Amino acid sequence: MGKAAEDYFRFLTEPEVEPTNNGTERQSRPAVIDRRITQGTRGDAGMRWCEHIWTTIATCKKHQRNIFDFIHKSVIAYWSNKKYPSLICQKL
Repeated sequence: MGKAAEDYFRFLTEPEVEPTNNGTERQSRPAVIDRRITQGTRGDAGMRWCEHIWTTIATCKKHQRNIFDFIHKSVIAYWSNKKYPSLICQKL
């Protein structure tokens, strides 16, 4: 397995690393439910939009940021040809 084995068993040497992917599974659940309810999308553009919006929502939730505020600022920046706000958490 080589390097993969080292990463696969990282939870044994680093206590902050979870041994399961349950957290990731829980984070993706709202997108899965949305796709099931709406029957997904019919084209590539719709699929990309869903990927982007669900990534934005999940990241804002993870960093306890206001989702609507972030999207509003992003739209204003787009139409004003200004720099978009970053999804990357900035430590103060």
